[in-house]
Amino acid sequence: MPPASDSAGLGRARALGFVTPALILIGVFLVFPALWSIYIGLTNYTLTGPASVNPSLVGTANLTGALTDPLFGNSLWLTLLFVLGSAVIGQNLLGFTLAWTLRDARKWLRRITEALVLLSWILPSTVVAYLWIAVLDRDGGTLNLLLGNPATAWLVQYPMSSLVVFNVWRGTAFSMLLYGSALAVVPPSQLETARMVGAGQLSTLRDVVFPHIRGHVLTNTLLISLWTANDFTPFLLTAGGPNHASETLPVFIYQKALGAGQLGYASAISFLLLLVNLVVALVYLRLLRRRT
Repeated sequence: MPPASDSAGLGRARALGFVTPALILIGVFLVFPALWSIYIGLTNYTLTGPASVNPSLVGTANLTGALTDPLFGNSLWLTLLFVLGSAVIGQNLLGFTLAWTLRDARKWLRRITEALVLLSWILPSTVVAYLWIAVLDRDGGTLNLLLGNPATAWLVQYPMSSLVVFNVWRGTAFSMLLYGSALAVVPPSQLETARMVGAGQLSTLRDVVFPHIRGHVLTNTLLISLWTANDFTPFLLTAGGPNHASETLPVFIYQKALGAGQLGYASAISFLLLLVNLVVALVYLRLLRRRT
């Protein structure tokens, strides 16, 4: 019998047999929908009307139309603000701060804090959105009652700021858990040496901690950025309003697809969002390769 060509000793035929079911699932549920969405983006396909039965190819007209659409530009800008404010800055900083603060805390305090932070992450989006609407509502909202200012409609007057705070509160748990695990690999001897030579907190973080967890920072930033850029939860709070003031790209795509019935146009915008995600992932991989 000829020796197997793989380290597990399965042989190519058996190895292919093991991975074939996974490849079929990936093809059916990922590759085919993606290719179909790209095809739809090249047509004038609509939800109702003649174009829903017999759509025609329009080429790149949907893409060029999106790039010149001021509402698309507005949604792209709001998505960038949403990602930078709530993920890259908010969740990163708050997650690391909690992990760094809790590393030497009492066990019971650490467990309670982690449980409370995790609770906001694992609750269903509809439940979390309802809770925050109850907090930020102008009439009888919890925040207005605490501030004694019943005239502020937070989701109407400050929609993007409210969404950023909401997403930081909801998504910090993942960053806290990842950074908690990352800090465990920092040698205690180096931290003790930094303390003995009189290094401050910022110097210790910059010169001792960050070099050990740089890869974790890049991984966390990539994941939370992609999740936030594709998050549909803002629709549950503001529905993109008022007057498109909180209409991020996922919400904009939903409004065009199901609200306006322009499925072809919405698919083209989805393709643009996919390209943005790919660019972000490639930048991350390049940074990680340079670090290696």
